[in-house]
Amino acid sequence: MADGRRRRSEGRSRLRLALGITLSLVVLASAGVGWIYLKLSGNIDTFSAGGLSDSRPPGIAKGQNVLVIGSDARTGGNSELGGGSKDDVGRSDTAFLLHVYADHQHAVAVSIPRDTLLDIPPCRLPDGSWTQPQSNTMFNAAFSVGQTVKGNPACTQNTVEKLTGLRVDHTVVVDFKGFAQLTEVVGGVQVCVPQDIYQKDLSPSRAARGERVFAKGVQTVSGQKALDYVRIRHGMGDGSDIGRIKRQQAFVASLLKKVKEQGLTPAKLLPLADAAVRSMTVDPGLGSADKLLGFAMSLKDIDLHNTKFLTIPWRYEGERVAIVEPDASALWAALRADRTLDGADASGKGGRGTTAPSATPSATGAVSGAGIDVAVYNGTTVTGLAARAARMLTDHGFTITGTTTASTQDHATTVIEYGPGHEDKARTVGRLFPGARLASTSATETGAGINVILGASYSPADAPSGDAASAEPGSAQPGPLPSAVADDARSADDDPCANLSYG
Repeated sequence: MADGRRRRSEGRSRLRLALGITLSLVVLASAGVGWIYLKLSGNIDTFSAGGLSDSRPPGIAKGQNVLVIGSDARTGGNSELGGGSKDDVGRSDTAFLLHVYADHQHAVAVSIPRDTLLDIPPCRLPDGSWTQPQSNTMFNAAFSVGQTVKGNPACTQNTVEKLTGLRVDHTVVVDFKGFAQLTEVVGGVQVCVPQDIYQKDLSPSRAARGERVFAKGVQTVSGQKALDYVRIRHGMGDGSDIGRIKRQQAFVASLLKKVKEQGLTPAKLLPLADAAVRSMTVDPGLGSADKLLGFAMSLKDIDLHNTKFLTIPWRYEGERVAIVEPDASALWAALRADRTLDGADASGKGGRGTTAPSATPSATGAVSGAGIDVAVYNGTTVTGLAARAARMLTDHGFTITGTTTASTQDHATTVIEYGPGHEDKARTVGRLFPGARLASTSATETGAGINVILGASYSPADAPSGDAASAEPGSAQPGPLPSAVADDARSADDDPCANLSYG
């Protein structure tokens, strides 16, 4: 009996010891993860949301839009990697808008060349004042507004929202140092070099060709060599910034492929995040480790083949880049509707993000505007567009309270504004403007009527009549994009040597 009691006592002691060791390990592991999270949060820099515009697109997109800016700021050790003066003004070296579809299985990244000519809206200066709008200005000038070494990501975000009509949910700025560290953490990224590259190609001011930096062919690069690869222009392809964007897209695709292969788990993401946040600035919505890692984990189900890269529809205008319409407006409209590049619906039922108001079934037959007051604004540079739209509305019985030019003439999509209690009237108006977006406003902005702000997507020839006018505004989903846009895209799983350069 005594021996039995002794054995039971020893067994309980061993069990308590095992439980104690397990509990200690759990506590230590939790403390370690907590310490890492605390360390990450302490290293995350955020920019002030006070610089964001008061006139932002509504957050009706079902997916998420993330603006990624590559900065060539020379502070914090970046001058050693990128050259230039450490006291120089921060500039945007590259940028793309990532649209994550609501089904969280598709994504598309649209690059905006830094020399693209566009309009920059009012932006906040360091002293709290706001600039005047700038027209026909290079895109990367937005990041330099205020002339600070860290740049102005809020101004760039305002500019992208104004250009696309898409609300940017998050903005991330990555500088040279952060980019180089990311490639080292994943163990290098596979790239393709079309020909031998020498030191003179990296620094054209050199007198001699110098040593060979890259040998022709597929290779794995990281750190400084990865940075050299994505920044090089001369000696590769046609030497243009557009060509460099092509290689940057291929590089990011290869980086995503490497990360996916290693697994998107917290254990894998923590060292990646630790490297990234050291030289990264984000909006307040990503300003903690929980938020940052949560966003990264939300991307884990996106398929590589369904992750596309393309450049905004463009053409040369002298030495600058001009946006090609209506191709660009068609692209933004497709993203707003969560349509893929081939026109497929990727909205997903129950997808994340806010959704547009549910549609009210519309009556069939001709549209009757009896008792509905409408003011028409021309939001484009097409002369006489408001008058033509007003005549069409009058033909359907609407009362026109005025036609004039909108405050800005760069609207890509037609917007129908309505005050409280007037949504049904707005939908009736919208049946004459396929693809228009409804937007609720205060009663002081619309009075008892409806405001129609015409965008570049509106063409009088496309205005429906009779039974064809029964479609809901915004319900006419965009079809496939022009082949010139869709055919130029690459997938994240494409061969690294494919489609590397324009020209």
